[in-house]
Amino acid sequence: MQLKRVVVTGLGAITPLGNNVQDYWTNLINGVSGAANITRFDASKFKTRFACEVKGFNLDDYFDKKEARKLDAFCHYGIAASVQAVADSGIDQPGIDKNEVGVIWGSGIGGLDTFQTETFAFAKGDGTPRFNPFFIPKMIADICSGHISMRFGLRGPNFTTVSACASSTSALIDAFTYIRLGKANAIVSGGSEAAINESGIGGFNSAQAMSTRNDDPTRASRPYDKTRDGFVLGEGGVALVLEELEHAKARGAKIYAEVIGGGMSADAHHITAPHPEGLGATLVMQRALRDSGITADVVDYINTHGTSTPLGDGAELKAIVNVFGEQAYKMNISSTKSMTGHLLGAAGAIEGLATVLAIKNSIVPPTINFETPDPDIDQKLNLTVNKAQKRNIDVAISNTFGFGGHNAAVVFRKYNP
Repeated sequence: MQLKRVVVTGLGAITPLGNNVQDYWTNLINGVSGAANITRFDASKFKTRFACEVKGFNLDDYFDKKEARKLDAFCHYGIAASVQAVADSGIDQPGIDKNEVGVIWGSGIGGLDTFQTETFAFAKGDGTPRFNPFFIPKMIADICSGHISMRFGLRGPNFTTVSACASSTSALIDAFTYIRLGKANAIVSGGSEAAINESGIGGFNSAQAMSTRNDDPTRASRPYDKTRDGFVLGEGGVALVLEELEHAKARGAKIYAEVIGGGMSADAHHITAPHPEGLGATLVMQRALRDSGITADVVDYINTHGTSTPLGDGAELKAIVNVFGEQAYKMNISSTKSMTGHLLGAAGAIEGLATVLAIKNSIVPPTINFETPDPDIDQKLNLTVNKAQKRNIDVAISNTFGFGGHNAAVVFRKYNP
């Protein structure tokens, strides 16, 4: 069968760098850190006392008070981002067949705050089970895709992918696949996460995964720097409207970029640590290139997983050199987690957005906080350190890797009619 072309026609963002796409992008290319001391709870007894929180988000802009109480924060962020993306795309306009528009979302954890609130309350009580009737619907990871479909009456394919920190890249790849196979005309895709609470911070601290640079939060996320000591937890929601090209053209939609392929793989190695030689990362990028029908020499930019962990950063860069050879030294590489923190299951969405905007605007966002070169990392690679770089970008890849050894990579290209 003839595979259909898929383009990006709408964008929306609730992030630690801003609550719309323009603010997010402006702060990203200016190298602004979203990290600060935690305000949601008293973190004074935790090993890590800072995070990349969403700031100044007004629930009243998107929900009435009764509706807002029925939703976990990860749904607040995801629905709000989708409202922006749908409005940006115009996919909600009269004449659109909503039977052919779906929602494929990503979240690695879902309603952690709801789970914590309800269980804490039960533990403090007298043992009588008094749970909120919305406890389960607020908590389950798939519920955001359901709410987005109900908000807009979208009756196409609807589900949520869960592959830890690769979740929303997996969602984007699934959305792309459904559309190019003719199973939908358009899909609202992306991801959301809201895990900045006692359970999230305490759990990742116990896993020794997060930075403890409490004296200097804005400089704590430092991918590729020798002194990196773990990731910074982030939160938010990002939505992209993916659409079949001819459907988009027929209604005069603006087009940000084209999605041309994706790859998935497993490390089959360890529950939290990456394969030391980047085997799974190598496989996922090779598969993404093959699926896209392109060769390694045409890739201009990779938005890396780049979490600022001692093991992960080096393994991914080894994989890039393995896959791209000499082209690895000609392309730009950057980790936007240095500014946004790690949005867990929403990482692929926020970084996919950065990759699309990099292509659209011909600017590579930087890897900030790079000070001390790591002798174990190839210094000939262009890691786009500390300042954004102007560059024409025809093809770019967004990588995401998750606990359990889940790897996903999506490929975007500048749109050419």
